Amino acid sequence: MVAKQPLKAEDLSHLVQYIIIGVTVLVIAVPEGLPLAITLALTYSVKKMMLDNNLVRHLDACETMGNATTICSDKTGTLTTNRMTAVQSFINGRHTSLTPSGCGLDSFAKELIIEGICVNSGYSSNTIEPKTPGEQRTQVGNKTECALLGLVLDLGTNFNDVRARHPEESLFKVYTFNSSRKSMMTVIQLANGGYRVYAKGASEHILARSTFILGAGGKLESFGKDQLAKMTREVIEPMASDGLRTIGLSYKDFVPAGKKEKENEEEFTSEINWDDEELVRNGMTAIAVVGIQDPVRPEVPAAITKVQNAGITVRMVTGDNINTARSIATSCGILKPGEDFLALESSEFNARIRDEKGNVDQNKLDKIWPKLRVLARAQPTDKYILVKGIIDSKVSKNREVVAVTGDGTNDAPALKKADVGFAMGIAGTDVAKEASDIILTDDNFTSIVKAVMWGRNVYDSIAKFLQFQLTVNVVAVTIAFVGACAISDSPLKAVQMLWVNLIMDTLASLALATEMPTEALLERKPYGRTKSLISRTMVKNIAGHAVYQLIVLFFLLFWGTKLTFLDLPPADPTSHLPTAHYTIIFNAFVMMTLCNEINARKIHGERNIFGGLLSNPIFCIIWVVTLISQVVIVQFGGQWVQTHPLTPVQWAFCIALGLGELIWGQVITTIPSTILPKSLSFGRGEAPSSASLAGGTKDLSSGAPARPGQLLWLLGLTRLQTQMRVVRAFQSASNTSSHPSSLTTSTAERLRASYRRVQVAKQLEQRS
Repeated sequence: MVAKQPLKAEDLSHLVQYIIIGVTVLVIAVPEGLPLAITLALTYSVKKMMLDNNLVRHLDACETMGNATTICSDKTGTLTTNRMTAVQSFINGRHTSLTPSGCGLDSFAKELIIEGICVNSGYSSNTIEPKTPGEQRTQVGNKTECALLGLVLDLGTNFNDVRARHPEESLFKVYTFNSSRKSMMTVIQLANGGYRVYAKGASEHILARSTFILGAGGKLESFGKDQLAKMTREVIEPMASDGLRTIGLSYKDFVPAGKKEKENEEEFTSEINWDDEELVRNGMTAIAVVGIQDPVRPEVPAAITKVQNAGITVRMVTGDNINTARSIATSCGILKPGEDFLALESSEFNARIRDEKGNVDQNKLDKIWPKLRVLARAQPTDKYILVKGIIDSKVSKNREVVAVTGDGTNDAPALKKADVGFAMGIAGTDVAKEASDIILTDDNFTSIVKAVMWGRNVYDSIAKFLQFQLTVNVVAVTIAFVGACAISDSPLKAVQMLWVNLIMDTLASLALATEMPTEALLERKPYGRTKSLISRTMVKNIAGHAVYQLIVLFFLLFWGTKLTFLDLPPADPTSHLPTAHYTIIFNAFVMMTLCNEINARKIHGERNIFGGLLSNPIFCIIWVVTLISQVVIVQFGGQWVQTHPLTPVQWAFCIALGLGELIWGQVITTIPSTILPKSLSFGRGEAPSSASLAGGTKDLSSGAPARPGQLLWLLGLTRLQTQMRVVRAFQSASNTSSHPSSLTTSTAERLRASYRRVQVAKQLEQRS
């Protein structure tokens, strides 16, 4: 019994109705659509980024790139075309600006150049003459070697004929190029029982190891420190100042004892220790210095200007010498005349940042990196030290977000350490690609600019969704709660609120998460790692639009029946049929929500809310479909949706209230966001690494409170990555040649990692 009255079936019906309304309000109040919006924004962006030559391997890297403050870029292939041509040379004492013709060379020097280039290069490198006159040669393999092979062709010799006389398997020993040697050497056997060593590499290294040089007419001349300084001053530096890569060529003959005929030959009486590289490479005879041109990509200077205007610092890390690097950096716009920036070689860089014991001193590094723009003759370890030092630095107000490019195996540590690692899709090794977050399929710096735009677009898309959803949340929950308290009933029925929830969750996610990026995204500075997810401008918009909608809905709720032009009959408390009064409240709410969805497309105070609207067909289609669905629901929903068909006048009134949202939005935009206290922004603080969470390494026992928005963000990423990797794991298991019931080691590891991520997600949900 209730209030001394027997329990009736009608009482149970009211109880069930209240429970339904309570559950529905709870569904509306919880922003469960945020993980969906994040997933949609990321996956949609990843798909579209493929068209912009960005293959995203880790989803979170897409958004992180939008907040990048530093890009450490390679030179060759990224800033330049990676199509190299020999355009200058120093041979037989003559510095020529054009490729030398064979007739002007000493025959012995010409023979050494041709044979040295052909055998002392990768046999996979090849330069193919064009089929149509006037076209460029096709280069296959190492581009520097292709440029030298092009020089051989210009000298009138087919390098394939030389290689046929010296098959690769006949080469006695090969010292391959690496970052420490800065050169490559190949040993061949001579007919007199001796050996000849050909070397090519960085000109300053080749010349520093030489004690002789072939002068005018092929005359053998001594080569000491004075000659090296003169050569550097008069040949290497002018070439490098023209942006050329300078390659030195040299040779050395080992002859049996008693057969020495020339001063530069070295006799041996016992077996040569070929493992002693110092013995092999010192005392050589310089043949030539070749200047190789690798033009800057035409679109790169404009792209660098864009990212600099976007608040991103570009630093070039290259293996070329300082003069070449400085020239290319100036051409790209990384270095600008008159500005106080640093361009250092690896040796000077390390001397400045290391202490007496040879360890990197962060305080010393902090004095260097803010002004550093070019790091020349860089080793892979230098790139890692620079990236790590910038990330660990406390000089900036917010921690720097660093992106780095790399193509070699030795670049993997730097790619892993960086917030976003870009590997080269064409020139990159498999190791570099595995260590990266994004692969540039065209090896072009402009693709990095596109990645920045997409990253910022992802952040803005999620912010747009939050602004829209929280406005709907506040209004729907308030009107349902106040209505239930004031008139013992909710003006918005359960099915109607579920329809509103569908609009603000699924449909809004699709509509607002599929905005295309624009150049305007590059006109602002990076947000920073501690930027509030919900800014003061967003709080102003949410509160302002919620106030407008609540005033309209409360007016309709309490005084709507007094509007004579709506022709609303008086309320009948005994009737359970849908009424036009409540239908108008529901319809006006949806119309205002739809118009506010257009307002939500702008989160930075822009006045033109229709800008770029037609460029997003998904938004337009969803908006129109939602509007048509609303008409059908109102006019034909009936008892199922608790709606009453409306007259044209009533429809016009609801639409006018909705359009009022657009006008009210302009009024809100006029109010400066700076009048609001900074405490009204939400989601401030640095988020933990989503990469660590995705890898199952998040420390849940640390006791640090997780912010709700941050938690939902990471949870959405974790769920999606878990699903994708589980699918890949089972695909790997099904494709393996082992027994169907067994798992390979890698598949088992993937499954275990997926299980750990699921457990982490569950624990996070419980904590929230």
